Amino acid sequence: MMALSRGRFFLNAAMTVAAAELAALGTAEAKNTSFPSIKQVNAGVLDIGYADLGPPTGTPVILLHGWPYDIHSYVDVAPILAAAGYRVIVPFLRGYGSTTFLSKDTFRNAQEAAVALDVIDLMDALHIKKAVVGGFDWGARTVGILGAIWPERCKAVVSVSGYLITDLPANLKPLPPAGEYAWWYQYYFSTERGVLGYTQYRHDFNKLIWQIVSPKWKFDDATFDRTAQAFENPDHVAIVIHDYRWRLSLAKGEHKYDAIQKKLAAKPDIGVPAITIASDFDGAGASGAAYRSKFTGKYEHRIFKGIGHNVPQEAPQPFAQAIIDADKMA
Repeated sequence: MMALSRGRFFLNAAMTVAAAELAALGTAEAKNTSFPSIKQVNAGVLDIGYADLGPPTGTPVILLHGWPYDIHSYVDVAPILAAAGYRVIVPFLRGYGSTTFLSKDTFRNAQEAAVALDVIDLMDALHIKKAVVGGFDWGARTVGILGAIWPERCKAVVSVSGYLITDLPANLKPLPPAGEYAWWYQYYFSTERGVLGYTQYRHDFNKLIWQIVSPKWKFDDATFDRTAQAFENPDHVAIVIHDYRWRLSLAKGEHKYDAIQKKLAAKPDIGVPAITIASDFDGAGASGAAYRSKFTGKYEHRIFKGIGHNVPQEAPQPFAQAIIDADKMA
């Protein structure tokens, strides 16, 4: 998760109200507990596990989760989109679920360029030239990178919390105390005690994160436990720790991604059609003003009130509608 955006952007009142009403509807209609099946495909350095719903000839939609979540964040979104005629691909990110490295010698790297390239490799492996791409948390960061660096592969994007491409120099600057307190786990992960603690207590640790970032979402133990199985991946701890250490410049990436990272360091604009979504998690940054200028194509911003960080699982109907509407914008 990235630091919250700040500022104000005055939205059309009707859009905001409609989004909030859809959000309330989405929380009431969550009903699925699993995907019909999980497929596997070799893509780049990974054997990627993914759910594949809807007609094979439908417009492709790729949905990306974050930490500490997995593909079940889209267990209600995907069937909605499949019923609307889309082919919906929901992959486990590296270090989650059935996604594994093809070689034991590959560096367990979670820098943003590596994770984004995984998606391009997946698209190539599945012969998908262009897709509507949506995500939150790590997934939103990846969506932004795809839209900025590989716009020819993105028909449109939907990004929760807006523009999350990592700004390494900015991440070296301290936040006010309340801001630092909100990202306590990043500092915990920078210590060896944090590695041991996350290894030993990852189930309870991640459940606590769910409760903190989605305080109004009354998920049950079964809902969390379905996702928690993905954290048993043998590379999960290494991937999570590297991701947060890399963001704080405490861990190095790989030189093969330097060209992509150089482009990302320039804070590139996203020119493909885009819908950004804010929720209660975004706090004062929910207006989207801080990142509005980074989206230079057709654009809408929606606010889901009463919804926490796991937007697609807490509000599946409005999230699915955002994917459909972004597709129509293209």
